[in-house]
Amino acid sequence: MDSLTSILVPIHREGHKWVIIFAAATAVFFLIWQPLGWVGVVLTLWCLYFFRDPDRVTPQRGKLVISPADGVVNLITEASPPPELGLGDMTRTRVTIFMNVFNCHVNRAPVAGKVKRIAYRPGLFLNASLDKASDDNERNSMVLEREDGSEIVVVQIAGLVARRIVCDVKEGDVLKAGERYGIIRFGSRLDVYLPEGAIPLVALGQTAIAGETVLADEISVEPHHI
Repeated sequence: MDSLTSILVPIHREGHKWVIIFAAATAVFFLIWQPLGWVGVVLTLWCLYFFRDPDRVTPQRGKLVISPADGVVNLITEASPPPELGLGDMTRTRVTIFMNVFNCHVNRAPVAGKVKRIAYRPGLFLNASLDKASDDNERNSMVLEREDGSEIVVVQIAGLVARRIVCDVKEGDVLKAGERYGIIRFGSRLDVYLPEGAIPLVALGQTAIAGETVLADEISVEPHHI
């Protein structure tokens, strides 16, 4: 029963249209050639799986930074936040989570806080696993301000086949840690810029789970491993 429940999860509303499109195409494929129809069935099932929106249990201690995305930690580096946010050139620790087409693409708030700034910038659609994708690709950046005044930057970045970034919140909204705030279609990445002094607790190659994996603990002195 637990295994069945883990598969039969709701899908994000962004997926409703795509599931209908895939299913309609599959019906046409069966009329053209039966083996092609079965290919359509597989693709429709994948579409359902891609847009899954499972519940997550989020750690709630105040100084934790939680992963906003499912995927693999493929970069940990020092970098300045996107210039359109107006936060200056001072570098921060940036943790990048790369999402492939089999990861859940629902994005979640890494901390509890108020949405202080949202800035969208059009760009290219390079492979999201590349470092330069942070600078060149289409992106949507968000600043979350916590009660103590500290700020977390989280950036949705389109990938090679991603063609739509969805952000469901607006400036002034207040989010809980782990709360859903958007989705990116078909392969992409999220960058998280940690507050000054925060030490990453994840390693390169580690699999992160949105809303559950702790990226950093600001009161921990445990060193990270790159």
